[in-house]
This record gives sequence, C-alpha cells and structure tokens, in this order.
Amino acid sequence: MSKSNFSRRGVLKTGAVAGAGLALPTYLSAAGHSGFTNAPTGDTVTFGFNVPQTGPYAEEGLDELRAQELAVEHLNGMGDGGMLNTFSSKVLDGTGILGKKVNFVTGDTQTKSDVARASAQSMIQKDGCIMINGGSSSGVAVAVQGLCQEAGVIFMAGLTHSNDTTGKDKKANGFRHFFNAYMSGAALAPVLEKEYGNDRRAYHLTADYTWGWTQQESIQASTEALGWETAQNVLTPVGAGDFSSYIAPVLNSGADTLILNHYGGDMVNSLTQAVQFGLKDKQVNGKDFKIIVPLYSELMAAGAGSNIEGVFGSMNWNWQLQDAGTAAFTRSFGEKYGFPPSGAAHTCYVQTLLYADAVTRAGSFNPCAVVEALEDFEFDGMGNGPTYYRGADHQCFKDVLVMKGKENPTNQYDTLEIVEVTPRAQVEYEPDHPMFAGGDLGECNPGA
Repeated sequence: MSKSNFSRRGVLKTGAVAGAGLALPTYLSAAGHSGFTNAPTGDTVTFGFNVPQTGPYAEEGLDELRAQELAVEHLNGMGDGGMLNTFSSKVLDGTGILGKKVNFVTGDTQTKSDVARASAQSMIQKDGCIMINGGSSSGVAVAVQGLCQEAGVIFMAGLTHSNDTTGKDKKANGFRHFFNAYMSGAALAPVLEKEYGNDRRAYHLTADYTWGWTQQESIQASTEALGWETAQNVLTPVGAGDFSSYIAPVLNSGADTLILNHYGGDMVNSLTQAVQFGLKDKQVNGKDFKIIVPLYSELMAAGAGSNIEGVFGSMNWNWQLQDAGTAAFTRSFGEKYGFPPSGAAHTCYVQTLLYADAVTRAGSFNPCAVVEALEDFEFDGMGNGPTYYRGADHQCFKDVLVMKGKENPTNQYDTLEIVEVTPRAQVEYEPDHPMFAGGDLGECNPGA
C-alpha cells in the first residue's frame, strides 16, 4: 500500500526522551535463563496471542492478530523493521530476542473471560508461552492478567480500557500500554464544553461489565464537572445486537445528549439504531440532539458509516498522526495487509516490542527481570510521543487523541479526524485516585 492510498492529516509530534532505554535493571536471576515458568531452553521462544477471533469484538481482535504477526516478523529480521527503526531504545536488532527466534501461537477469546482464561492457560501449559498479549475486552484482560500472575508469566495487555485493569485489578506481572476510561473523560471534557456548552442533559447506555461501568463513571464525572446533568444510566448486555428497546426510552427522557458507552459491534449497532430512530435530527431543550461515543476505533467508524459523522470520541492512537513511529508502523502494516492499522493493532504491536526490548535490556527472560526493566521506563518513537510506563501501577502515560467522525470522508479509511492531541499532563492522575483505589500490585511472580 503506497502512502498516497490514504491521507495523513494530524499533528506532528516531535522530541525524544533523552537516554531512554539505557538503564539496565539490577534484578537478574542467578541461573539467568532457568528457575522460572517456561524458561526457554532451545533456540526459540514462544509468545501467546490471545484475541477475540469471533464474537462482538472480533474485528478488533483480528486486527490485533495482524499486528502481532507483524511484530514477530520485525523481531526476527523480516520486513522493513517498522518501529524498530524509530523506537528510542536501540537494543532490538532483528535477530530475535537474546539470540532466540520468536515463535507464536494464537487463541480465540470469543470476548468471554472464562474462554480467554482457558485459552491462555493452554498456551502457558501446553505451548510453553513465556508472554501473553492481546484481548479486546477489559473483562478478558482482567481475567487473563490474574492467570498470568498466578502462572508466573508476563501479560502485556492489548485493548483494555477499564480503569480496573491498572486499578483495583492491577497485577505485578501485568502491563497496559492502552489508555483508560479516566483518560477518555479528562481528554473529552474540554472539547465537549467548547462544542456543546455547560448545560446538557445526558442519557447513558452502558455495556454491563467492568469496562462499561468505569467508562460511564469517568465520563459522567467529567461532564458533571462541566455542569451537565445525568438523566439516566441504563446497562446493556454485551453482544445484544438489537438495542432498539434501549434507545426508544431516550426519546421521551428529556435528555438532549446520548452517550454510548459501547464498543466494537455493539457500538456500531447502537449508534446505527439511534440514528434510525431520528435522534441526530431531533431538538430537545432548545438544543440539537447530540451523540457521543467516548471510546472510538477506526473499525467501529468504518462499520457505522455515515452515522459517525460529527460524533466525538477519544482514541489511544490513530494512523493519521505525523510522527516517525506512526509513519513507520502504518507503512509496514499497510504494505502487508493493504489498509491502515487500527488502534487495537497498534497497541498490541507496541506491547510485543516493549516486552522484547525489556527482555533484551534485562539480559533475561525471567519475569521479574522484565518487570524491573519495564517499571518507570520512559521511551519515544512508538507513535504517541514521549511515553512513561509508571512503576506504581504499570499504566502507560502519553498523549490522548480526541476524534470526530468526518463530515466529508474522501475514502473508506478517512472516516475520523483528529481534533485535538490532549497533552499527557492533562490525563495524568495519582495511583491512589478514587477511581483506581483498591487492589494491590503485589510482587512479581517468576513461577516455577
């Protein structure tokens, strides 16, 4: 895919973190490459890519899988190297990891926590995986993260947006590059205030699991701080398909804003049905009715088509950014698959490289060496500007994007536009913030 196939409007991000990737961890096991779960003994090492290949989040999961495969190719010296060329840490050289070729196995989580946990367990016990990466549901991420903590392997979370993943359910063996619900609220609020003012009455439809709950709590807190009123919050089942019975009551609720705390196929269906009910054409309380989707993805926007026009949301990353890392990854992904990568693909690709980099800097696959290498690690060149992996909760902090559905898209990939790159400082919070309180990171578990 050539660069001319789709536009790259966005904000140029510059600057690198001085000395990023130079500090080596002090923790190394006496045995070096033994005494921990699935310590590699041959000339290969195996990753487990655990994603939804079926179910309501399957589109995101399949895109994650594409990116994971691409990351392995780059680690093994195939292709153009992608972000290995832009990453501020320079220890990865395309010769595998510590001289071992990277292999991988895959599993289908079906967007179900019990299925995902069983899949990850099989990867660890039968396939000898030393790291698990993936997921497109926070319920799945929390379940698999807990399993990896018990088993003594590293979990590099993929797409998970619930505050709980690095809040009450955080684990020492788990790390999240993706942003969270609090960050979405903090980034969206100033834009919503500018666009829609301080006097709004919002009706929430919320996916009934950990992500939906914390997303709704976060966006409600941010909008009520502006002066908005929350009319009602209605919980909806994941994978419901038909949301018409939930949307009909909005018409007579007195609300002038619908906030869809939905993701994947659920968001496509609920937004499409809301538009079919005529909500975008209504006037309530003397205002044009508005719909907000706090968490966006390119795949959701494509699925929703013209219904997405003018709708605000937030994203962790977007292929239209103009930095060198984004350009490198988008080019590699596009040449291999023929279309630009999603944010889900990006975070799984980055997480895979970050794990490989941590192992290499540590000089060991021992999970506790990897944990020390990742904690408080600062880096750049991965598509989000200067990024910090906080040691206190294993949450990444970086700039957040506020997006809007494009009014006049020029092609099928040109569905969203970046309206603001929210500075990292605006979305940061203390580890003991009430939305993240409870739970205990605990100690790294190296396993057997």
